[in-house]
Amino acid sequence: MLPGIWKDFLTIAKEEAGSRVVETWLKAVSLYRWDPETETIYIEAPNAFVKEWIQSRYKDLFQVHLGRLLHVSGLKLIFFAGSEQKIAESTHIIPARKPIAAPGIKNALARRAHNPSTGYLNPLYCFDNFVVGSNNSLSYAAALAVAQDPGKLYNPLFIYGGSGLGKTHLMHAIGNEIYKKNNNAQILYQTTDCFVNEFINAIRFNKMHAFQQRYRALDLLLLDDVQFISNKEQTQEVFFHIFNVLHDAQKQIVFTSDLFPRQIQGLAERLRSRLEWGLVTDIQKPQLETKIAILKKKSAFHGEIIDDEIAEYIARHVDSNVRELEGSLVRIFAFSSLTRQALTLDLAKTVLGNTSPVYKNNDKIDFGKITSHVCKLYSYSLAELRSSNRAKELSFARQIAMYLMKKMTDRSLREIGAFLRRKDHSTVIHAYERVAKIVQHDAELRSTIKALEEEILGQP
Repeated sequence: MLPGIWKDFLTIAKEEAGSRVVETWLKAVSLYRWDPETETIYIEAPNAFVKEWIQSRYKDLFQVHLGRLLHVSGLKLIFFAGSEQKIAESTHIIPARKPIAAPGIKNALARRAHNPSTGYLNPLYCFDNFVVGSNNSLSYAAALAVAQDPGKLYNPLFIYGGSGLGKTHLMHAIGNEIYKKNNNAQILYQTTDCFVNEFINAIRFNKMHAFQQRYRALDLLLLDDVQFISNKEQTQEVFFHIFNVLHDAQKQIVFTSDLFPRQIQGLAERLRSRLEWGLVTDIQKPQLETKIAILKKKSAFHGEIIDDEIAEYIARHVDSNVRELEGSLVRIFAFSSLTRQALTLDLAKTVLGNTSPVYKNNDKIDFGKITSHVCKLYSYSLAELRSSNRAKELSFARQIAMYLMKKMTDRSLREIGAFLRRKDHSTVIHAYERVAKIVQHDAELRSTIKALEEEILGQP
């Protein structure tokens, strides 16, 4: 049970705090023991320094989300270093108890037994800590208006934009605001791929009536990444009817997508029109001043203060999205702390100078361009890359494509997987890690990858 709980926690933490925090700090510790009698979790760190850092900065993160995964409202945390192991060995290890089933879907904090990684409202994603700039002001104002008067003004609300720009933050902020005013509200946050999987299971186990009733009972449905419903005719059909029931009852619906509704391929026209019934807003990449404000706010959240010149340097260096912006900030904080060096501009330049190059024109780099170059090099067609054929040479070419798509764009793992017709985005993670590992010691492949990147970047 504990390994599963820990995996779920890291997934949530990655969305909330960023991948840098997870890779640099959270993966350095482990869940050593769970005592259900005292409702206490023991967390082991490799040394006293890491223990103090984690405890002082991320204790709330552990307490909120581990508590929800274990269904404990007042979870107790004990952090200890390896040298203090006697604390954890005072009693034997007890496996985590099976979570108690939530009564219906009273609120989105209830754990979804079939998929523990979804169904949450992140309490740290609220309107107060969302930095508003010219790139997102309309989406922010619309989200706030919906939260204040759900089901009346803009229904549905459709927010679109690139990955890591704040769409999910606003979605959770709407849910948190509505739940704060009415804790009896039936609220559900759901990713579209999980909605699809739930629908498939409902068919498989003859639970369609329960599936439809569960969604039709909602006061607020927050559906993330709705573009993944494309080319799924049966799913679109059932969702069309759920949408009509909720909309007719003036229940609020909020969608996010990386595309404008008209740009989503494989979508039934009657469903597409409903996505546009309310208000459609977009979120663009933040301007320099907004990025600096984000860095300042994120620094305060982590209990740190950065100078204006450091914030401006990071803002100019990172040209992709807010998630990468925070990741760079966390990396600088971690390097400063671990090496016990003062947080200076020179240190920031040293740390970010070692990062992978940022592709300034990545708006012009799309999946089609990357795969066309890979197909040309390895003599395969796009249809073959997307096929289920697992021949060794074809599989490797497919992994190269996934690696480049992840490295050269800011698109999500799910988007990459969907483009190549992969059912599980963990395939993309495996491909990226495998190629990255080989590149480290294979000079020939490293040269091939570099040549591919140069060709893709130089393509008009």
